[in-house]
Amino acid sequence: QKGTEVHTVPFSLEYRVFFKNEKGQYVFPFHDIPIYADKDVFHMVIATKHPLNTIKQDVKKEKLRYVVNLFPYKGYIWNYGAIPQTWEDPGHNDKHTGCCGDNDPTDVCEIGSKVCARGEKIDRKALGILAMIDKRETDWKVIATLTVDDPYAANYSDINDVKRLKPGYLEATLDWVRRYKFAFKAAFKDKDFTTDIIKSTHDHWKALVTKKINGKGISCMNTTVSESPFKCDLDAARAIVDALPPSRESACTVPTDVDKWFHHQKN
Repeated sequence: QKGTEVHTVPFSLEYRVFFKNEKGQYVFPFHDIPIYADKDVFHMVIATKHPLNTIKQDVKKEKLRYVVNLFPYKGYIWNYGAIPQTWEDPGHNDKHTGCCGDNDPTDVCEIGSKVCARGEKIDRKALGILAMIDKRETDWKVIATLTVDDPYAANYSDINDVKRLKPGYLEATLDWVRRYKFAFKAAFKDKDFTTDIIKSTHDHWKALVTKKINGKGISCMNTTVSESPFKCDLDAARAIVDALPPSRESACTVPTDVDKWFHHQKN
């Protein structure tokens, strides 16, 4: 994948994907990739709280975590990522949900016709949004579609187009997240509402990266935000990679139970 570098092998605890700029220098995608690619078009990437915002697999009790297959869904039913330069502030009580943010970037469920590669930076347009409540925290999920390289993208301009052109998809999205034990606040909102939420979380990110708000464990190091006290030079970004242990040479296998089916039993 152009603009990324893989460290060690997939399905290992040490696996990482780093992002690079057009000059091949390491960057922090959470902060260094601009939120907007064009007017009303935003970037979508994977970003984390870790130094250099690397892609890494989630870990629980020192074991890799996988999305379970809850019948009839095998893994995720969209491309899943986040919008750079956004942040859902855990100290801000959202007026729409009555709950504070989840301390993460704003998530994106991308519903285009292409299965995207891991670490791919892609341009998206927002169509709608859903508020999910997880452990009393607000977790916004933007519904978005491809703007380039997708022959059907021009047909979508708002959430109602998804209802019309992909009947059942939004209902399946609600069903999927219900099975993974999330709660909801209201229903899917339209594009204008979505744009306002994205702008709000972008403002919260600005406060975070300029140290007007305590980030509570989030790495705010960056190479491009001039007003940020966390801005560092490119050598500092390189040093993070150089400090990693040597890459694993042998391939890792995926546990067999990753393909196991589970069923949501009714009470």
